[in-house]
Amino acid sequence: MTNEELWRLVLNEIEIQTNKAAFNTWFKNTSIVSNKDGSVTVGAPNAFAKEWLADKFSKNILRALKNLSNDTKEVKYIVSQAQTPSAIVAQATPKKEVAVETQKELEIFSVDKETNLNPKYSIDSFIIGESNKLAHASAMAIIKSPGTAYNPLFVYGGTGLGKTHLIQAVGNSLKTQNTHTIKYVPSEKFTSDVINAIQNNCMNKIKEEYRKVDVLIIDDVQFLSGKEKTQEEFFHIFNFLYEKNKQIIISSDRPPKAIPILEERLKSRFEGGMIADISFPDFETRVAILRAKIDQKGINFDENIVTYLADNIQKNIRELEGALNRLSHYATTYKKQPSLDEVKGLLSNLINPPRRLPTPKKIIDVVAEYYQLKEKDLLTKCRRQEIVRPRQVAMYLLREELKSSFPYIGQKLGGKDHTTVIHACDKISREIKINKNLEDEVLEIKQKIFS
Repeated sequence: MTNEELWRLVLNEIEIQTNKAAFNTWFKNTSIVSNKDGSVTVGAPNAFAKEWLADKFSKNILRALKNLSNDTKEVKYIVSQAQTPSAIVAQATPKKEVAVETQKELEIFSVDKETNLNPKYSIDSFIIGESNKLAHASAMAIIKSPGTAYNPLFVYGGTGLGKTHLIQAVGNSLKTQNTHTIKYVPSEKFTSDVINAIQNNCMNKIKEEYRKVDVLIIDDVQFLSGKEKTQEEFFHIFNFLYEKNKQIIISSDRPPKAIPILEERLKSRFEGGMIADISFPDFETRVAILRAKIDQKGINFDENIVTYLADNIQKNIRELEGALNRLSHYATTYKKQPSLDEVKGLLSNLINPPRRLPTPKKIIDVVAEYYQLKEKDLLTKCRRQEIVRPRQVAMYLLREELKSSFPYIGQKLGGKDHTTVIHACDKISREIKINKNLEDEVLEIKQKIFS
């Protein structure tokens, strides 16, 4: 396979493991510059991106390359502007029919500069199942009557379950009506706008820019946690738009009450509209998603392969799509459909990754990061609920995953008494059976621990 094809597959894997804002920021205009004798050189558009890739993503990139090419031994990074899409298409796809297909993919992924929306997200291509029907119904009501039906709409759920697809699809549907000014913004971009405005003394300009929209879509709002000035500016913009009956749509990886270090007045505003969750898709929904993606790509796979994918990739739609992309590339490259045994080999690192037991520190670190706390917060005697619950989850996971003794867990969590640990483990164990939100949180934390 060519360097361009190899890098495209690497990016498919990295996108699954990384949040959207980070992926779009650091992997844009990157490429494989050379691949020789097990040494891969990755080009980044500037020195800052080069350092960031080398420091923060080097392990992920090396792992993805080894999954696709066993001879890869090392990865180097240089500053080198990536080739234009047309050049990549010309080199990677010499045959006319494949070049046309790749060009279509490039067109699909082009983001609207005015709205920041990606046109590949449509409401028609959103697969409805038990796990997301409330969120979908709410979205459809907004498309029919923005600003009046559900305002704000707060959609939450784990990584890779379709939140971004749904909220952007609403924006794209409203855009076709040609009567609304729409702005889609990841919360990290909103934070960046506020920081730049403070530095350049132009906050009023930013406020006016946001206040003139009819539909504001904020993605991954949990990243506003702890950013006091950004929260304050967002609160004022939110109030202005809400009072003007402008539609506000928000996504998060957890419900408002579970977002730590978020102002109560913002939580109250979020809870004043419709809150809809998207949970893990059931088997039937996963099969429907795969069939839709297969039709979209214009390829054909036997039903036993579709069933195998749906059975083995259960909690992340992005992973489903990543697996399908890998199989699609195989079918295009070798001009044949892979057998089930070949599929198992191609996806062995994705479906059956080697599972090593994590260290206690890894569990504590991941829990702290998930709830956007510092490790030391979990070790204190603080009794605030936003710290007590994450601490109890950490105790539960240390017991569940490592089978650690209660005294040992207490020692690791700041010298807590073993009876406190027993109470915490019992409490989380009981609640996880009746509280779907908590169950989803713990499952997502486990995914991060073992990723």
